[in-house]
Amino acid sequence: MGRQPLPLIANGSKTAIRTGDPGLNDSPKARTSADHGYLLDEQIGFLLRKAYQRNSTIFSDKVPGKLTPTQFSVMHRLAEDGPMSQNRLGRSVAMDGATTKGVVDRLIARGLLRTTPDTEDRRRHLVSLTPDGVGLIDAATQAAIEVSIETLAPLREREKETLLRLLRKLG
Repeated sequence: MGRQPLPLIANGSKTAIRTGDPGLNDSPKARTSADHGYLLDEQIGFLLRKAYQRNSTIFSDKVPGKLTPTQFSVMHRLAEDGPMSQNRLGRSVAMDGATTKGVVDRLIARGLLRTTPDTEDRRRHLVSLTPDGVGLIDAATQAAIEVSIETLAPLREREKETLLRLLRKLG
């Protein structure tokens, strides 16, 4: 004997039972864009997600070392600015503490980052690239340049500039 469907409660009253039967005429209907005017395909979050998916696919195809965009950001920041505390590193790439710790731990496990005690503050450790990390980020940075070019390829030069300017303003 199958599991009995649960009643669907709407506005505090029992209005229909979900059975999966497409012929059920009394199933509640969700309001549509014709009712409320919300068009998913025109919403900023939806469009940003689609653009990010495009960028992520290109990134994973081109960037060596199976780095995620987040891991790349951490490693690139360390390559640019040198060793720093995990807290400062996370803030510099717009990540919360828990996310930063997870990313750093995974990169340490892969031998791409290391931590050393801070000579100025014994309570703190500094995160830095290992020699393997330096080699990978050098190759990955060239690939990331290609990722940006390919991601923005459908746009004219002026549109690229405008898009990047507006995204910086939102961020």
